[in-house]
Amino acid sequence: MSARGRAKREAVRRQAAEWFARGVPVTEIAARLRVSQTAVYGWRKRWRAGGEDALASKGPGGSRCRLDESRLRRLADALDEGPAAHGFGEDQRWTLVRVSDLIARMFRTRYTLRGTSYLLHRIGWSVQVPSHRPVERDEGAVMTWRREVWPAGKR
Repeated sequence: MSARGRAKREAVRRQAAEWFARGVPVTEIAARLRVSQTAVYGWRKRWRAGGEDALASKGPGGSRCRLDESRLRRLADALDEGPAAHGFGEDQRWTLVRVSDLIARMFRTRYTLRGTSYLLHRIGWSVQVPSHRPVERDEGAVMTWRREVWPAGKR
């Protein structure tokens, strides 16, 4: 979640704190803020224990990224060079396993496949969508297949 999103949610919790101080019922607060009653009960418990400061945002969740901004830029540049430039010659596709291996080689840091996927999304890469169409693609054959073969298969 972005810093702006965290600040917005914190503002909602602080509004709830004002209403707690005025004695507004939990059900009414939940309805006004359009949140669940369970969330409001949790906020009220924290508010009673530590005041309004207990409702402050604790910052971004999850673990810190092990690669700083300069390393992330280096990784993005390496990915732009393509798999062949890094010894993956069988085909020209980045897979999570390949990217994970590349990170380990470049930065001596191991990531799980899920962690690699999160990291790719963080730098703007999608593991499912190619950035361009293959040179070998025959548009005529694709259109014929869509017009003739696909409808026949649907029946």
